[in-house]
Amino acid sequence: MFTRTRRLRGSKTLRDMVRNVNLHLDELIYPLFLEEGENIKAEIDSMPGQYRFSLDRIDEELQELKDLGIKALLLFGIPKEKDPVGSQAYAEDGIVQQGIRHIKKNFPNFLIITDVCMCEYTSHGHCGILNGCDVNNDETLKYLAQIALSHAKAGADIVAPSDMMDGRIEAMRTILDENGFTYLPIMAYSVKYASNYYGPFRDAADSAPSFGDRKTYQMDFRSSKEYFREVESDIEEGADFIMVKPALAYLDVIHALKDLALPLVAYNVSGEYSMVKAAAKNGWINEKGIVMENMYALKRAGVNLIITYHAKEIAQWVKNGEITL
Repeated sequence: MFTRTRRLRGSKTLRDMVRNVNLHLDELIYPLFLEEGENIKAEIDSMPGQYRFSLDRIDEELQELKDLGIKALLLFGIPKEKDPVGSQAYAEDGIVQQGIRHIKKNFPNFLIITDVCMCEYTSHGHCGILNGCDVNNDETLKYLAQIALSHAKAGADIVAPSDMMDGRIEAMRTILDENGFTYLPIMAYSVKYASNYYGPFRDAADSAPSFGDRKTYQMDFRSSKEYFREVESDIEEGADFIMVKPALAYLDVIHALKDLALPLVAYNVSGEYSMVKAAAKNGWINEKGIVMENMYALKRAGVNLIITYHAKEIAQWVKNGEITL
């Protein structure tokens, strides 16, 4: 006698009843690009449906996100001026710092996560202070700590370092604690690979390195062991969230980390988003179906939270009754 597993698939109601993987809007984090300047709402060519906003054009977008039920934002900044030490990243009047204060004043219910890195702000496009043609790890820590502190002072709810310098969680935890931000969480980009999936983001944030690559500090995707060391060290240094980036090509890594005591985050990155958009534009795939299949794959692998450029459209599909979660 063979097993009739199809008995539990006979209707949508039955399938919904017996499923054990769930997705909620509260688990989605939506990235926003803030550009210094005025009257800017510029679509990103390589990321259809994503825009750079100046602060005088952001309120309409924020109101729409609020109405759709999006509750958490990840902010990236594009400054007018760049220099070798990325000084606008930690300036009191930097674009992200201004953006935090603007959102907190006008849309106080959003939870604001800020990207802590230097690549968008340095004239050379690398994620720290250069020593010749490489990034000086320990010198960079001082700058990253100042960036995190400046975000905290502006009102950020969570700081999220994406630089992949050794020891940066400890440096940020120390300076935050010393300045009274003991309970400000750190969302660590703990497992961040030197990936080919980042190309569209570098268009969005003007963050491509002017020479070389980032393989001396971002992780080698050919290794299946080093992510354990990265996660262990970040937890020891005081991280409150652990992130894996990119997401879809690293489901094995996500699954291996699913039983961590800390919340596990996946970043569904720009290249993953843009490939779906390109295929959908050409009529090759069912966009809604693919997006939701990807989201549930991440949840099934074990993530708690998903950073995704699809968050807004998922919320729109739910509101319009096109999908149910």
